[in-house]
Amino acid sequence: MTTPPPFRLWVDADAAPRDVKEIVFRASARLQIPTILVANHRIPLPLNNPHVTAVRVAGGPDVADQHIVDSADPTDLAITADIPLAALLVEKGLLVLDPRGDVYTEATIGERLSIRDFMDGLRSTGVETGGPKAFGEREKRAFANALDRALTARMRR
Repeated sequence: MTTPPPFRLWVDADAAPRDVKEIVFRASARLQIPTILVANHRIPLPLNNPHVTAVRVAGGPDVADQHIVDSADPTDLAITADIPLAALLVEKGLLVLDPRGDVYTEATIGERLSIRDFMDGLRSTGVETGGPKAFGEREKRAFANALDRALTARMRR
């Protein structure tokens, strides 16, 4: 039996696509990575994978986000589409991926926050900005590849 890696994988599970969770579950089982899904609703866990657990937090704005920020260590890896949460985690030293395979870094998070805030401002004035493209096979592959690279980098530490 191998020793689990000295890091955990955190998933902001409130809005993570099902395909992303499935990819994470497979990686968690294969590499024996402690994986924590955090959401404000019940999250079904995969069968026969003792490495995946769920934390159900109270409802309310940013409660799940705050739980991840408070609980995660700088050596951990996180998956979220929430840019303000990603900014807090990057600041804390975590490696953070979005469900489309983009890596949030100290060099890119400021720009991502600015764009998010700008788009929020437009929407608050009634401008329809549309949403992200549909999550398809291309995005699924990009995420799986990015997760593989991130896990490989974390395992080498």
